[in-house]
Amino acid sequence: MAGVAGSARARFQGNAAREERGGGGGSRDGLGRAVRPFGEPAHGVVTGVVLVLPDGDPESARGRSALSHASALPLARALARAGRADGLAVHVVRYRGRGWNGTEARLAADTSRAADEAVRRYGDVPLCLAGHGMGGRAALHAAGHAAVNSVLAIAPWLPEDDLAADPEPVRQLVGRRVLIVHGTNDARSAPELSYRLAERAKKTNRDTCRFEVHTDGHALRHYQDEVQSLAADFVLGSLFARAYARPVADALAAPPPLGLRMPLAAGFGRAVRH
Repeated sequence: MAGVAGSARARFQGNAAREERGGGGGSRDGLGRAVRPFGEPAHGVVTGVVLVLPDGDPESARGRSALSHASALPLARALARAGRADGLAVHVVRYRGRGWNGTEARLAADTSRAADEAVRRYGDVPLCLAGHGMGGRAALHAAGHAAVNSVLAIAPWLPEDDLAADPEPVRQLVGRRVLIVHGTNDARSAPELSYRLAERAKKTNRDTCRFEVHTDGHALRHYQDEVQSLAADFVLGSLFARAYARPVADALAAPPPLGLRMPLAAGFGRAVRH
């Protein structure tokens, strides 16, 4: 079993390394080349951008994780495939390191730098930040960037409530469409913490919703297809003014707690959209 796990880890790291090679702009900008589905040619005019933000660690001085980068690729490729006809460019952000590191908030800073590079590269196009775990926290924190119009936080890692510390900020989410997705059995990132943040955000930003994936954990492996379909629906609706699927539109319109505890139905994306 150890050999199988080691082989899988090596494949993940190999995929990440291939994504890193040949990336435009070098490693300093954290952007690299656009992710494309296998066999797909480069698209023409870019009209919207998604920055996919990998998971990280609360505290670490180590360099970025190739495994986390590779784990972000399935979502990135799914979004690139869904948005191909709309001119969507998708990038997996390359952090300088893997640690959030307290008030330094390094992953959020790296996300803002990548957003700056996306603006330099593509011009005045709308930008969505889509992160998982610690990347979800980075997406929420960096939402105040002028180019960002939407935020997708999947199983966001959030700190435990501390009366002596400032709460997680939500003011930067005003004017953005916000979707949080969380598995109810997540043992790494407490689902109740993301609910509380969504509840605070909803008070100042009505365009906030949250979906719960019942019985799934941090990686959301059991409902990966449904989560990717939900992500694509939200991203394309937010960046390109497409009509959202009915459950997403209902969640955005519903008052709390209904719109913040919306169950993600099995088979989402395979049924008729409206």
